[in-house]
Amino acid sequence: MGKAQRTKGAAGEREVCDLILRDLGIEVHRNLQQTRDGGADIKLKPFSIEVKRRAAIGNIYDWVDQAERGCEFPERPIVVCRADRKKWLAIMTIDELFRLIREEVAGKAETVVFASED
Repeated sequence: MGKAQRTKGAAGEREVCDLILRDLGIEVHRNLQQTRDGGADIKLKPFSIEVKRRAAIGNIYDWVDQAERGCEFPERPIVVCRADRKKWLAIMTIDELFRLIREEVAGKAETVVFASED
């Protein structure tokens, strides 16, 4: 990996740290030993976050595998990625997505009602 790619990756990690602070009010830091020691880019218990900042989005399954390897039990992996001039995306397993949706829906006082087509 060239210097420009490392610089872009580090800038992406800092950008995600700033977004987490701005939107969640939680201060997190980049894992500066990740290249040497392994692990995720950002730890936000119970999540292990792998950040990818690229010109174009590549093989996300490789990124998910890398994020899973960076987890320590009971952490759950999330890949956060952004292509040039695009929005940040979060990639997680569908099981994790459904767990988060269940928590959100269960936390609401009102019942979710779907309109029928009749």
